[in-house]
Amino acid sequence: MLTWINLVLLFFAMTMIEPPKKYLALGDSYTIGESVAEADRWPNQLVRALEAKGKRYEMPKIIATTGWRTDNLRAAMDGAQLSPEYDLVSLLIGVNNQYQGKSVQAYEGEFTDLLQRAVKLARRKKENVFVVSIPDYGFTPFGEKKQAEITQAIDAFNAVNKAITEKAGIRYVNITDISREGLVKPEYVADDKLHPSGVMYQKWVERIVKVF
Repeated sequence: MLTWINLVLLFFAMTMIEPPKKYLALGDSYTIGESVAEADRWPNQLVRALEAKGKRYEMPKIIATTGWRTDNLRAAMDGAQLSPEYDLVSLLIGVNNQYQGKSVQAYEGEFTDLLQRAVKLARRKKENVFVVSIPDYGFTPFGEKKQAEITQAIDAFNAVNKAITEKAGIRYVNITDISREGLVKPEYVADDKLHPSGVMYQKWVERIVKVF
């Protein structure tokens, strides 16, 4: 039988347990996990990896759709009417700007705006935000024939998002080199021959979790 002292101690212990933190993942097909199971999406894998480190987060709220450019993501964020309540916000966007022939110059302004919005949503704390580099789909069966051209373009877009991110004092995680193993490690590519598999996303998460 619990004594009143034990009951009091139990009450205080229960009230001291912090609720899980909130995570918002912003992006495109890579963030929504095109062609992989929901559990294999990298933001979902990240939550599980953080939990293993004793950091509790809710499963992520994902604002991302296959084919989105920076302007599409910005419009979707406006429509979602998001509140500045997130303890963690990730941003990975730009491959469709490149694929659809949009300029690096236009991307620069739109990415800067998205990053500023991410900080506002992250309780206005830069330390709650991180950016992931754009993977290189030239190293997939889909993009192999134009690999050199794709790689040069992806490098240009990543140079822009990295410079903007680091100038703002925000964490930047480069996963592009991992994506460039896709042709020598077929298990890194999903069945659609274009997007990363859950195995590759796991490798991303192993690198991302190191910045926490």
